[in-house]
Amino acid sequence: MFQDKELICKDCGNTFIFTAGEQAFYAEKGFENEPTRCRECRNARKAARNTATGTRPPRELHTAICADCGVETEVPFKPVSNRPVYCRECFAKHRLGSE
Repeated sequence: MFQDKELICKDCGNTFIFTAGEQAFYAEKGFENEPTRCRECRNARKAARNTATGTRPPRELHTAICADCGVETEVPFKPVSNRPVYCRECFAKHRLGSE
């Protein structure tokens, strides 16, 4: 049914084989597009996204003052002056109150 295909990596320009087994796996998973990168370039991209521990880099946190209780808190976005920022506890209260 499937036959090995020779493809060209869009990053390094080298040819690589998209094996019949890989094609069967892609079909089984419902993937419609063929790979565009060779295994080495895919692994390099994956490694560039990950830190040495194999996880995503930590989020940059910004300090803000909770609009309800006034406690200093850290949030994963840059606060805007015209929008309230809440600590974890006050945010949870607002979320429960809006349902």
